Amino acid sequence: MDATLIRQLVWLDYRLALLFIVFVPFGLLCWAFQSNSEAIKRSLLLYWRVASLVLITIYLAIGGLSIAFVLGIVAEILIVLALWFWQDLNEDIEASRKSLKPIYLGWRWATTVYCLLSVGFRLFFANGAFIKAEQLSDIYKIWFEPPLSFSTVFHHGMPVENLAFFGAVGAIVYGLYFCSFLAFSLPKTGRIAFRD
Repeated sequence: MDATLIRQLVWLDYRLALLFIVFVPFGLLCWAFQSNSEAIKRSLLLYWRVASLVLITIYLAIGGLSIAFVLGIVAEILIVLALWFWQDLNEDIEASRKSLKPIYLGWRWATTVYCLLSVGFRLFFANGAFIKAEQLSDIYKIWFEPPLSFSTVFHHGMPVENLAFFGAVGAIVYGLYFCSFLAFSLPKTGRIAFRD
């Protein structure tokens, strides 16, 4: 594949991620709090717990850590699962008569489609996770350009090694929390997000 085309697709992927994974759900969460839409608010709060892995992945990519290739895929798969997994929330949202409901459902479908397409695209580069960072070809390094641009805007002058360290610590904490959830919470609650 041509490097110019890949660069355009990678930047498009990051821009769509900003739209579907950050800006729209943040706006929906604010609206859910304002309109007191309890089911959508709870769903979005759970979504943000899962979606925090995207930010962790960006910080790892800023440092040029190859594990970011796999974590980006895992993050998007977990986002799709978080949007559809919880039986009680899905039933509550379906029964809701709030004006926010059709917009939330539209965003949920759009985000699902985006994440699945993005995962398909990212799978072509997933083997980059098993190549040492200094041995990555220029095609793989294109994936680090948007995160580096992010660090230039939000962390100007901060060493990328420090940002990668924060990402690594975040990934460890996230992994421990996720393993704890799988081992203890999920067997007790199943697909019920909130028990009274």
